Amino acid sequence: MCDWKAGEVLVFDVDGSREVVAHVAGFPFSIDWLPDGRLVATTPGGVVAGPDLSPYGAAGNPFNEIVVDAAGRVWVDMPGSMPWEESRPGTVAVVLADGSSRQVADDVWFPNGMVILGEDTLVVAESHADRLTAWTITESGELADRRVWADLGPGSAPDGICADAEGAIWYASVPGRRCTRVAEGGEVLDSVAADRGCFACMLGGDDGCSLYIVANRYSGSGASDGVVLIHQATVPRAGRP
Repeated sequence: MCDWKAGEVLVFDVDGSREVVAHVAGFPFSIDWLPDGRLVATTPGGVVAGPDLSPYGAAGNPFNEIVVDAAGRVWVDMPGSMPWEESRPGTVAVVLADGSSRQVADDVWFPNGMVILGEDTLVVAESHADRLTAWTITESGELADRRVWADLGPGSAPDGICADAEGAIWYASVPGRRCTRVAEGGEVLDSVAADRGCFACMLGGDDGCSLYIVANRYSGSGASDGVVLIHQATVPRAGRP
């Protein structure tokens, strides 16, 4: 997980012990892994990779979330404004192994969590539009067939997301103080309440059914009292990351 305030990428064991595996100056930063096993991350200075977090591509671009597809392409997004500013649309971009990058989508409203379902469906959480939006990834690395994957309703504000083996998506909600599992189309399948805002979630553990939730108390201008919560889900993880 990423501890933005400490600038640390942390690895947790099941007993709660932790190890710092990387340091990042400033935020936002998010992580995934390349097909060769290297850590890849968004940072305020661009996308970096490897144990020394050396430059990988999109230098100078402070992308937010990240997901790597089966072909090794790195998909990233960037909000058009900060949470406390007037909302403006953001963008989605792709970063290739040769270091080049290009914008592939716009008109996304505070894009946050990203997952890839199967091998060719990219889903992005649009926090300020209360929806999950999907595209088909073409063989050439473009995005096509934009569509609303799930309309979540006013105030849902999806942040981090992850997918399971039944094709459903869990999304974390800061204002809702919950993580909710939805089917394509928006049907609510499950929900887990917390006592503070839920920022990110990921299925893992030995059986893939442990839902790890990063939660913080959030005032609108800052976060504090961060915790990692665990909920036992009934369907294991799938998709990417």
